[in-house]
Amino acid sequence: MNRLCRMMAAAGMLLAAASCQPLKMETYEKNLDIPGHEWAYATKPVFEVTVQPQDTAYLYNIYVNVRHKDSYPYSNIWLLVHTQFPGDKPVAQRVELPLADVSGKWLGSGLDDIYEHRIPIQQNAMLNRVGTYKFTFEQNMRQNPLPDIMNVGLRIEKAGLRKNEKAIP
Repeated sequence: MNRLCRMMAAAGMLLAAASCQPLKMETYEKNLDIPGHEWAYATKPVFEVTVQPQDTAYLYNIYVNVRHKDSYPYSNIWLLVHTQFPGDKPVAQRVELPLADVSGKWLGSGLDDIYEHRIPIQQNAMLNRVGTYKFTFEQNMRQNPLPDIMNVGLRIEKAGLRKNEKAIP
């Protein structure tokens, strides 16, 4: 019994030591609800991503997640994506997110009358500054509020090492 207690204590110390280390960003994903499933101009979901020194050696793929009802009346959605790098002012970029093909068939995965999309907006992006990056999404369609949008989200996943970079442990 005494040996078992020592082994458990050692395992607990290892877990505690590991939990003090900064986590490397493999994937960031967060989805936010759109109030009443009607996305008004005034609703601007914000996503904050903290980049540690070891994260700056990598390239990242950035996606927008959209979840909507089958009754959504358009085949796309236009967004203003405001990106703020650590220490800088936000920069806006207008992005089209295709949700349906030319025949009107939804491109995302569906269950019952709800469809989900993960749409790439930037491949091999560099997050080469340590600190907090802020992404703000603003719907940029002519209709306000935009009906039947349930959730919107941000996904950032590691794409690989930048050229001529070595991973920082």
